[in-house]
Amino acid sequence: MAGWLVEDIMTRQPQSVPEGTGLTEVVALLLRYRLLGMPVVCADGKVVGFVSEQDCLRTLLMASYFCEGGERVENVMHRSPLTLKPDAQVLDVAALMLHQKPKIYPVVDDQGLLLGVLHRHQVLAALNQQLQNCDPAP
Repeated sequence: MAGWLVEDIMTRQPQSVPEGTGLTEVVALLLRYRLLGMPVVCADGKVVGFVSEQDCLRTLLMASYFCEGGERVENVMHRSPLTLKPDAQVLDVAALMLHQKPKIYPVVDDQGLLLGVLHRHQVLAALNQQLQNCDPAP
């Protein structure tokens, strides 16, 4: 387990949304793919934000109450999201997740280009697999 890297367990080619996307389209993608959130990328593929169900819920609640629409993803996303490098150790990321709120981390290269995403459940599954490998067979 000590040698496992983020790139070993991350989701490659994740769903993302470009800046300028309307909030209703973002929500449709979240619902269609059953996502808790996704990275927001600029035209050159660099991660510029992260939008979650909770971000959308807050905005949609107000918009539906007043029957207003037209919000864009960049108005509701978190700017400068916490990201990971593909060569980060899974054990280090697990420890990080104990102290930080995100359930999903964009994985980026040195230029900030989106390579994948790492979900908390992927880290949990990797830790569980390691534990099962440690246990003697009953």
